[in-house]
Amino acid sequence: MTTARHDDVDPDRFIAATAARMHDRVTDVSAAICAYLEESIPELRGDPRTADLLAASVESNVATVLRALRYDLPAADVRAPLAAVGFARRLARQGVPANALNRAFRLGQRRMFELVFAELRTLAMPPAERISVIERITTTLFDFSDRIIEQLVAIYDDERERWLESQNSVRAVRVREVLDGRKSIDVDAVSEAIRYPLRWQHLALVLWYPEPDSDAIPRLQRFVRALGDMVAAASNPLVVVADQTSVWAWLPYRTAPGTLVADVRTFVTARRDHPNVVIGTVAAGIEGFRNSHRSAQRACSVALARGLNSSTVVAADDPGLMTAALLGGAVAETRDWVGEVLGNLAADDEHDERLRDTLRIFLGAGSSYKAAATELNLHSNSVKYRIGRAVARRGRPIGADRLDVELALLVCHWYGPAVLRPDPNQ
Repeated sequence: MTTARHDDVDPDRFIAATAARMHDRVTDVSAAICAYLEESIPELRGDPRTADLLAASVESNVATVLRALRYDLPAADVRAPLAAVGFARRLARQGVPANALNRAFRLGQRRMFELVFAELRTLAMPPAERISVIERITTTLFDFSDRIIEQLVAIYDDERERWLESQNSVRAVRVREVLDGRKSIDVDAVSEAIRYPLRWQHLALVLWYPEPDSDAIPRLQRFVRALGDMVAAASNPLVVVADQTSVWAWLPYRTAPGTLVADVRTFVTARRDHPNVVIGTVAAGIEGFRNSHRSAQRACSVALARGLNSSTVVAADDPGLMTAALLGGAVAETRDWVGEVLGNLAADDEHDERLRDTLRIFLGAGSSYKAAATELNLHSNSVKYRIGRAVARRGRPIGADRLDVELALLVCHWYGPAVLRPDPNQ
């Protein structure tokens, strides 16, 4: 018995014959693959236009692969067929996840393998040639499928980004109309338009990176999505681009947990290189949507006036912050007032800052040296000494103007150098 030598194997004629026979039935082959995909991937069902584009995409891809098999074409030269490009763009504009596109091609590839191998079984060929044919066909199908899907995923991503940019522009306009509050709106209609439940409870945020770059907005959007997942938002967060470097966001809840602000702070501070985050108050309904954002904006004004050299997190319900925000509406005037109330104690240096903090905590503790010492982790005699020095730096005792002193100290605590006298030694 003579065994066929590998050198004598010429699989080309069998591959070409198989591809030619299948090309004659390309419509039937494509229909079989298309039906398999629609059955396997729910996202591809229900829309007639998408179904038409899927059918055209499958047929054009099948024809491309069969032509490559028939004429031994290199995968490096293949370009995604126009019908497939149109299908990818349609999925991007419909918001169908990219993994549905990937899955369609992987399952389509699998079904194509099954149909090709079924065709091969009808051909009589020596075992050695059959192995070589299968190897060549497998390599070609994988190479062409990978090349096409790589192009289509890039096209999908580009189209998705353009579509989202357009949608976000429209969305931002509607959100600003809601925040403006000057005209009556249909709450349910706007909720559907912006894809956010305005009747629920909300926690508004303002976010930006200390050192923004061209990727700042996408990074912030990803950060908000991760935050929403971690603090168990009841629906997708709403993110609106405020400018080129910052975003406004809202987390929706049917019933907001009592620890929500603390949970947000914990998540943010645990993340390395986190953005600046300002947290509003929790509030319900469309008025709550506005009020939560308004509180975040006021708190943000304090954070920006103070000047941030590194990432920080502040919340509107931090003790005294909203009072400081209201007092600091005109920073220049507030600085003059703080100087009048605190005298030399309003100097921007570490020594006076330590004295101011001690005096603020002492007054907040009901003028109790013991309570202040506990909070400051100092001996009560040290607290008494600092209070004496603070009053001396002020230049007059604290009497009927105690409330003014407390408010001025509060403003200094939150605004820092913005409302202090410059240190003459710097």
